[in-house]
Parts: sequence; C-alpha cells; structure tokens
Amino acid sequence: MKRRKSAKSGAKSRSKFSREFGFFAEEKRSRYLEGIDKIDFKDHELLKKFMPEQGKIMPRRISGTSAKQQRQLKQAIHRARTLGLVR
Repeated sequence: MKRRKSAKSGAKSRSKFSREFGFFAEEKRSRYLEGIDKIDFKDHELLKKFMPEQGKIMPRRISGTSAKQQRQLKQAIHRARTLGLVR
C-alpha cells in the first residue's frame, strides 16, 4: 500500500484556493459599526439598530458583524437590558 504524500506547510494544497479565485469571503463589515472601535452599552440608539421589534439580537449573517463585534454587541445589549435602557 502506497503512502500519501502530504505537503509540509499545506501551502500547495491551499494555493489554488487563494483570494485571486474568490474562494475566501471578504472581511465582514457592518454598515452600522463604521468608525466605531468599541460597542458601548450606553449607546442605546446603536443597540436598537441590531434588535428588531421583538427584542432579539440580530444574527451575524444578517447584521454583517464580525465574531468579535457580535460578542461585544451581545454583551452590550445584555447590560443595557439589565439597566432598562433597551427592551
């Protein structure tokens, strides 16, 4: 039985899927968070943009936030709900 050859760094196997061919998606950018470094729980107007009328938090695939921004957003919304700033 022959052994499979494996690339040491994996660069050869990934090279055909480079950004040139459009395999990897571009970095997500939310239209609401442009120019904002940290999401603050006191900014209730910004938080309302990420919550429909039912009060649920909008998912990443719809809002366009990155994973880090979504975690910050979740934490800020929970804090604002606790203080009664948003519903």
